[in-house]
Amino acid sequence: MRRTTTWGAVVATVALATFGVSCSTGSGTDTPSGGPTVANQVDSSAPTAELSAPPVPTATPVEKVRDAFAGLQATLNESCTPDSCAYFLDRVLDELHRLDGAMKASEKGPSHFAEPIRLIEELDTEVGSDESFGNLKKHQTALMTTRSKINTWMQGHPADYR
Repeated sequence: MRRTTTWGAVVATVALATFGVSCSTGSGTDTPSGGPTVANQVDSSAPTAELSAPPVPTATPVEKVRDAFAGLQATLNESCTPDSCAYFLDRVLDELHRLDGAMKASEKGPSHFAEPIRLIEELDTEVGSDESFGNLKKHQTALMTTRSKINTWMQGHPADYR
């Protein structure tokens, strides 16, 4: 008869055994003098297994302007249909903000993208903080105009997205 072992069972057994050992070592104050007991002392000649945590990313990667612009351009072939108008308007606003963030974080600096950043700020002022479908529908013309103006500006600056 063939015997199979699942790795999950092996890992669980090792983890439980390790947990049991670490829990049974005591607090280190079991002796009257307050010092650690002999059982708690570590043998410096014994090999130790060090577990290292995975590296923690130090910063979020900055999105490139060309990638954010590609997302905005992808909305050019879409429109506000009865089935997807809420999604479409929300996506256009999200893509404009994505592009705004990429431009501000660009190594060229935000001053290089002053015009499109200004257009997005004007749109944000007009739309306000209400990103509901009703408010976006009310400002649909402003959304589409801003998208069109930024697309035209970017087309005039091909080095920024190629």
